[in-house]
Amino acid sequence: MAATTMKASPDRVSAITKSLRYEHLVAGVSGGVASTLILHPLDLIKIRFAVSDGQLSVRPQYTGLFHALSSITRTEGYKGLYRGVAPNLWGAGCAWGSYFFFYNAIKVDMQDGDVTKPLGPALHMLAASEAGVATLVLTNPIWVIKTRLCLQYGGPEASQLSEHKRYNGMVDALVKTYRYEGIRGLYKGFLPGVFGVSHGALQFMAYEEMKNSFNNYRKLPIDTKLSTVEYLSFAALSKLFAATATYPYQVVRARLQDQYRDYKGAIDVIQQTWRFQGIRGFYKGLLPSLLRVTPATAITFVVYENVSYQLKSMAVTPSRTPEENKPQT
Repeated sequence: MAATTMKASPDRVSAITKSLRYEHLVAGVSGGVASTLILHPLDLIKIRFAVSDGQLSVRPQYTGLFHALSSITRTEGYKGLYRGVAPNLWGAGCAWGSYFFFYNAIKVDMQDGDVTKPLGPALHMLAASEAGVATLVLTNPIWVIKTRLCLQYGGPEASQLSEHKRYNGMVDALVKTYRYEGIRGLYKGFLPGVFGVSHGALQFMAYEEMKNSFNNYRKLPIDTKLSTVEYLSFAALSKLFAATATYPYQVVRARLQDQYRDYKGAIDVIQQTWRFQGIRGFYKGLLPSLLRVTPATAITFVVYENVSYQLKSMAVTPSRTPEENKPQT
């Protein structure tokens, strides 16, 4: 750790840049897109629950997950379940692709190029945090647009919004948000998003440590490829742990990005949520969130691990020795 942290900043940036591999980017994008296409409706419902603070009469009220599903399909059709799917696909693809892209480069740098060298929980969390901040800077505008499109209810509620807050799609939402709210509008929710980096840090730390411990138990190198069931299990468990621990920041972030309400900032959201709803307000939408993010993460990680493995296998050159040609995960 000392050797890693003592590097001069320009030298470390150069080392990380050299460690960037396109396989991680492509595999991460593939995993994010696959899971989003399958599970977007649960994400939409989670957002609607998260912003439901009881303060606006124009907002549809749902009594539970199944009531939300039936209500949305009845009033908006099945297409209503996929409102905001375009920015969600862009966001998930960019976020997972960038995250794995940066995370693996940072991790390899911390390992001094030796992918069999264990880092331990602290360095895994540090690598994931650095990757998370870099990813958030790139993707926050996409998440703002996704949230707002998911909150277009498609019924009489839409008439309550001014014209510049009614969107005809992803591009229209981006243009109007920037035109009327500037760059600050595209970065609403950035502060709780930075706090949310802890979510990814906890998740990746748990995931990496479970994989490493399992391979150590089998007396195999820590980078040994696992089975699909093993990847699914470790990804699901790590996501359950991280999501439950950090869910309140997602509620705060969604409410900041909600076009129906104007808060003064994250502190104002926290104060109002506590005043009107208490501790339960910070966990609104947790069930649909867990129902979505747990299988979504499992799907993402399984697709990522297998796609990256195949891409690395294809990149193997015949001039190298069999041991050098062994793909790493």
